[in-house]
Order: sequence, then C-alpha cells, then structure tokens
Amino acid sequence: MTVKFDPDAAAVPGSGIFGLPFTLDQSRIVLLPVPYDATTSYRPGTANGPDAIFDASQQVDLHDGRYGAIYEQGICFDAEAPAVAQIRSLSTEAAALARPMIDRGGATDGDARELARIDATGERVRELVREYTARVLRAGKVPGLLGGEHAVSLGAIEAAAAGGELGILQVDAHMDLRDAFEGFTYSHASIMYNVLKLVPGVTRLVQVGLRDFGSGEIALAKSQPGRVFPHFDDQWKDELASGRLFQDLCKKAIEPLPRRVYISFDIDGLDPCLCPHTGTPVPGGLSFHQATTLLHALRESGREIVGFDLVEVAPGSDPDEPEWDANVGARLLYKLCGVAGPR
Repeated sequence: MTVKFDPDAAAVPGSGIFGLPFTLDQSRIVLLPVPYDATTSYRPGTANGPDAIFDASQQVDLHDGRYGAIYEQGICFDAEAPAVAQIRSLSTEAAALARPMIDRGGATDGDARELARIDATGERVRELVREYTARVLRAGKVPGLLGGEHAVSLGAIEAAAAGGELGILQVDAHMDLRDAFEGFTYSHASIMYNVLKLVPGVTRLVQVGLRDFGSGEIALAKSQPGRVFPHFDDQWKDELASGRLFQDLCKKAIEPLPRRVYISFDIDGLDPCLCPHTGTPVPGGLSFHQATTLLHALRESGREIVGFDLVEVAPGSDPDEPEWDANVGARLLYKLCGVAGPR
C-alpha cells in the first residue's frame, strides 16, 4: 500500500487515528469505537474512552522499535459507522437505568422491568458489534474494538469464533467469570462467563494479570481445566522474584492457545499508575513493557491474530490534569496494531 504521507510530521486537523490518511477501504486494521458504559460497578466513564484515545493518538510517534512502520498496513477509526451512534444512545439509556441499582448493590425483585430493558440494550450492542465485526472479517481485514466497558467484546468474539476454533488471550485484573453480576446479564464482570457459555467455538481462554476475583470464579475456572487457564499476578511476581524470566512465563501462558487467537485487553490489567481512572483499578498488574512483551511472545509464536479489543480506558475529568489514561491507551493500541500486523 502506497500513500503519500510523512510519518514524522505533526498530525494535521481532520486526519484519522494516529494522524493517518487512510480510508476504510485502504486499511487492513479497522477500529470500531464502542462507547457503551452501563454496568461499570465502581466508576463510570469508559464510554468516553474511544474519543479520548483518538485524541491522544495524534501525539504517538509512528516508528515502532519492534515492528517498524506499523501504520503502513493501514489503520482506520470508523467513527462514522451507523452502529456507533446507536451504541452511544443505548449506553445513555441503560446507564440511567442501571446506576440506581449499582448504587444500592445490585438489582432487586422490584427492578425486573428496568433490568429487562438494560439487558435488551446489552443484547442490541452484542448484535451490532457482531454484525460489524463479521463484515470486517469477511473483507479480509482485522477488527479492533475500542470500548467502552468490557461487556462490549462478546459480539466481536462471536464473530471471530464463527471462522473456526478460537483462543482468547485476556489481559485483565479480573477473571470476569461472574454470572450476571449485580443482576445484569451483559455485565462488564460477566464477559468471559458469557463467552464460555455462549461461544463454544472458543476452546481456550488464557487469562493474565489476574488479582481480583471471587470464589465462584475460581470454581468455574477449575471446573474447565482444559479450557480456562488463569495466571495470577502474585504468582508471576513470586516467580520473577525467584529468578524466573518474564519471557518464559509468557511462553508458558500462551502454549495452550490454538492457531487463531483473539486478544481481549482490559486496561486495568496494567499497573493502575498507567490507568488511574479506569472503572475498577486494582493494585499490582503488568508494566507497559511486560504487557507488550507478552503480546510480542504471542506474535512470535506464529499464531494468527484475528481480532482484538482494548476496553475500560476512562479519561480523567480534570481539564488541568494531563490525560494519562488515553495517552497510555493510544500507545497500547498502536502496539496491538503491530502485533496483529502482517508478518
């Protein structure tokens, strides 16, 4: 692909993500913003993540030390997709209904009507994302989702799994294996529970960065030992302190994954100093370098990255505070594009 473009120049007004000039047709990687944030149980704000990442991306330098000119494959942020406006409207509707329930610790029997409406919005987001992702895949491109809360990933994973056996590499502080957390079928804390239940084509789920979870989630993971492979942050830190190489931990983690892999990256898998405003920050986690080393190990294994998401990025509300969350998110997104790039 040849497009006249100076990668070392400043991004110009009206340019695309990372200041790029590519159209949808010219792009190998197609990014769909999914501004949905209804069930975030601690702190909302992830619906603003996609736009914040887009803005911060204008300052990202485009020559990558590992992957070189990542941008040359073509990357497009499809903000004009009809699904985006629909999802934003669904988010506003569902968030207004869900917030009172969240504030009192979850839905009650008296919330049945409102709960049904919230679940209906989650189902519609699932459909919109699945349909969009399927179109991107049929065009021979790589879909990338920008959330929004983690619940938005389900439709994309369903579409990716329709192409054959699929593994998921999930980077996350949480296992997300709760059944309808706080009463919401499509809760951000239930995404991988729903994947295991609803997407049989996902044969392996590898989870890295885990450090906040419930006993029921542990029990569910143990009940599927050949399908769910959790890796706990404290255990990795203990092994590193004992002299184990981080690269070896990464290689061992990705071993069970099949040839086709979808990456689901919740930003709270990182150390919260890198994402202080994310919906559910947890002490510990991966450094930026550790995260990119893990992703690189996956790429170097020769597996096909069929799609990815980056979720739970939430910008801060103080206009005088540097936008650190989006800054980190934009750079992580560029790395994901490199990992998913042609070999």
